[in-house]
Amino acid sequence: MAILRVANSKKTLYGLKQASRKWYEKLSDLLISFSYKQSHANHSLFIKHDGDKFTALLIYVDDIVLTGNFAAEMAQIKYVLHSNFRVKDLGALKYFLGLEINHFADGMYVSQRKYCLKLLADSGMLGCKPCSMPMDSSLWLCQNDSSDLLDEPLSYMRLVGRLIYLTTTCPDIVCATQQLSQFMAHPTKSHLSATRRVLRYLKGFPSKGLQFKRDTLIHLIGFSNADWGTCVDTRRSSTGYCFFIGNSLVSWKTKKQSTVSRSSSEAEYRALATSTCEL
Repeated sequence: MAILRVANSKKTLYGLKQASRKWYEKLSDLLISFSYKQSHANHSLFIKHDGDKFTALLIYVDDIVLTGNFAAEMAQIKYVLHSNFRVKDLGALKYFLGLEINHFADGMYVSQRKYCLKLLADSGMLGCKPCSMPMDSSLWLCQNDSSDLLDEPLSYMRLVGRLIYLTTTCPDIVCATQQLSQFMAHPTKSHLSATRRVLRYLKGFPSKGLQFKRDTLIHLIGFSNADWGTCVDTRRSSTGYCFFIGNSLVSWKTKKQSTVSRSSSEAEYRALATSTCEL
């Protein structure tokens, strides 16, 4: 896995109001002409299959992550990109959009340690006492609780937004973050207190992340669950699921269901339907 950076392009792409769109159009046309297929789920992902050989490019602005199991094709596409653009090879992928990637002989470990510590420092929680759980199981948050509204709700919104990005490698705070994100419009002091508890949990595990092993079996395992009627305001249930490829966690989510379930069985079936769609 390597990362490339486009240092420069032709001058015709610069100074235009639609420069970013034209740059993406030129790059995607080039990759498609070399038999790469654009992913329908993520238009920034380009994949090329040749039997059991696989190559993938992930694009973010002028950074390109290149990976695959066919060294010759990876070298060829690097040459093609360098021939059309000024591309700098930054070597093995180690840091990308706040994600820290550590490579080992048996796989890789992805975390957001630096991002997490910066979040704690910016929130003034770097010296706080850690806790073992991200949320108190006996706490029921609601829109109109007895505590006062925050004077600066923007700080709460910013904090929860950063926690949402942290769930990229911390699935254990997904449920708590989903609960806290429901109160963006009118956050109160009790909501802020619950958010700080999540930060205290992160203080104890700033390096926690996801491990992907090379020798894992290619079989898909999924788990689904529902928490019946947990929303105090709407009485809606929450759906939760996670999917593994072998021992590697690849997909997870917690979301409030769109309608009210009249029984725990109905909530479970709705969660199973949502999980089946993800599968």
